[in-house]
Amino acid sequence: MKSRVWAWLAVALVVTVAAGIRVRLLDVPLDRDEGEYAYFGQLLLGGVPPYAQAYNLKLPGIYGVYALAMAAFGQTPAGIRTGLILITSATTVATYLLGARLGGARVGVATAALFAALSLNPKTLGIAAYAEHFALLPLVAGALVLWRAAGERRPIVLCACGTLFGLGLLVRQSAAPFVAGGVLYLLVSRRDGPEPPRIGRGHAIAVFLVGAAAPSALTCLGLLAAGTFRTFWFWAFTYAPHYQADLSTGWGNLVRTLGAVAPSTSVTLALAAIGLGAALREDRRDRRAYVLILAVSSLLGTMMGLQFRPHYFLIAVPVLALLASLGLAALAELPAVWRSGRLRLVLPCVLLVAALGQPLYASRAVLFELAPVQVSRAIYGRNPFPESVEIARYIRAHSEPADRIAVVGSEPQIYFYSSRRSATGFIYTYPLMELQPYASAMQRDMIREIETAAPRFLLFVSATRSWNAQPGSDQTIFRWFEAYQRGFARVGVADIVSPHETVYRWGDAASGYAPRSDVWLMVFERARSR
Repeated sequence: MKSRVWAWLAVALVVTVAAGIRVRLLDVPLDRDEGEYAYFGQLLLGGVPPYAQAYNLKLPGIYGVYALAMAAFGQTPAGIRTGLILITSATTVATYLLGARLGGARVGVATAALFAALSLNPKTLGIAAYAEHFALLPLVAGALVLWRAAGERRPIVLCACGTLFGLGLLVRQSAAPFVAGGVLYLLVSRRDGPEPPRIGRGHAIAVFLVGAAAPSALTCLGLLAAGTFRTFWFWAFTYAPHYQADLSTGWGNLVRTLGAVAPSTSVTLALAAIGLGAALREDRRDRRAYVLILAVSSLLGTMMGLQFRPHYFLIAVPVLALLASLGLAALAELPAVWRSGRLRLVLPCVLLVAALGQPLYASRAVLFELAPVQVSRAIYGRNPFPESVEIARYIRAHSEPADRIAVVGSEPQIYFYSSRRSATGFIYTYPLMELQPYASAMQRDMIREIETAAPRFLLFVSATRSWNAQPGSDQTIFRWFEAYQRGFARVGVADIVSPHETVYRWGDAASGYAPRSDVWLMVFERARSR
């Protein structure tokens, strides 16, 4: 009983410290993905269903989560990140329960602490409210229920387990391997519960899959009723396969991302390797299969589209923390360590402190020192995320709520900040630049939608990462913009001269300003008829 109380107090301390760090970062400007989720959520709160006025290949669960967070805490970056704090805190508790189930209270506390530290790592964009964070809570909860479901095979428990994994999938496609892993574990598990299994193995898998499919099936019915199912299907299933990188590009992405992330987590990675080795030598077959299936599911979850973006690795953080904690326990059980009572206590503590401190120390400036705008610059460089706030403020002050705006570039956060609807559903221009068969048609559709909506404000973004243009990309959108913007007057410029200096010009001062850098945004207002 005392050890249990101690463990829960330790978990409470971990949750409090991690939440305190996140509170300091509440007002960091949203990045593109966060801006996309926030704009979709804002539309939902305004009664607009997903994929009606904004398009993307992601599944709609994350948009619903954002809408709930903003309804509860406000349509601001701080409101969104407050929701993130609640989710990551709950996931920290769930990781404790997962570790404690497999290795006892000490392993559980270490797992929770490592998860909290790793999920804060700016190298994996952990401070941002990415979909992976919100998918992890149902996935870890599903993993907990899976252990019980395999032993009892009670339909209600199996269905609940599948539904949790299905909710994770609805938030992020990278959760799909966990659904497959759940099926595999139900297939190979031979662990008996306190009572004989209620149903057979095949029936159990069927019930699990029904639960896993339920969230997506209900969502598809909702989209059918809203009239947006065809658009959703095109983006999530017809276009999405073309987002896949080839093997050579994927390998380059992986090497680049690991080169940026691994140095700040090398201690944890080493401990996880030891923990994985210990799991492979585990005598209890079901426990060995459980850990290995979770590890493989996590690994596959990071490989979505072979893009290997830094935040994709967040999906593996709970299992990485679990393996590292099991590695600590395995080191404590080595004969040489076991015989020395003092070393058995000190060695795991020292290694745990090193594993916790390494990512926090590597990013100490971001986590503990820099102001919100400086944090954005430190992580994202000259991407125009702080500037989006100022541009949106200008648009909001010089337009009416019913006015439409169009951003020619990939900066959806401007729509969210300005509380103005987009003149086009193409809130990203990445697909238009990709070498995929729908790119030219997408450009024509974006042009048609903008011209039909006749936006009050037109914005153009000159930033490599807002376009990701490639040799051979269709240039139609650029030629069209050159002609179309002649019906507008230039009223704003944000010239990002360096990470430390942005030059703003508004009104008449903007009309003749020549940008000094290659990263800038221009705001155009429709010329009024006399």
